[in-house]
Amino acid sequence: MSIHQASCCGGKLPAPPAGSGQSDLTLPLAGFSQCHFSIASRLQAFAELPALLAATAQARNVASQTLSLFKYAVASHHADEENELFPAVLRSAAKGEEADKVRALVERLVAEHRRIESIWKDLEPAVKAAAKNQPAELDLQAVEALVQAYLKHARFEEDEFLPLAEIILGRNGNHMAALGLSLHLRHAPMVVGHI
Repeated sequence: MSIHQASCCGGKLPAPPAGSGQSDLTLPLAGFSQCHFSIASRLQAFAELPALLAATAQARNVASQTLSLFKYAVASHHADEENELFPAVLRSAAKGEEADKVRALVERLVAEHRRIESIWKDLEPAVKAAAKNQPAELDLQAVEALVQAYLKHARFEEDEFLPLAEIILGRNGNHMAALGLSLHLRHAPMVVGHI
């Protein structure tokens, strides 16, 4: 066996097709053809490498952005609603039916926050691995469940809770202003003074 055949074909000569009448004399030529086929197929795979690398880079980027989204935006948003918005609307709601409705809406929204956070907690380790370009398996059903749960939650809040909150807080400009100030103070950078 020649060095050429060993390097291209992994040390194996292809067997001539049955009934081809190919003699041992033409077998080396078949080895060249097999090498061409092998090289060409590996080069075709190589041609896909730029797209695979781009997809890998995009996957890392999306994973990193999603980690930041949940660490900063989602956590902060849920805390703002639960610590500021929901209590402000509950305090300002008219006693009776309106207050009961607000309380039921708040209970639902808080439960949805916990569900979203729970699904995320299960997905987070794989997303962290993907962000570090480590092997990761993301449960497609869990990803879909998270996305759909959040979209449904946001749509419900936009359609039901926020319009009601605007009506309730809008009855007294001081209540809306107090909520604005409270939110501002939650997010204002802490100033360290010197005496």
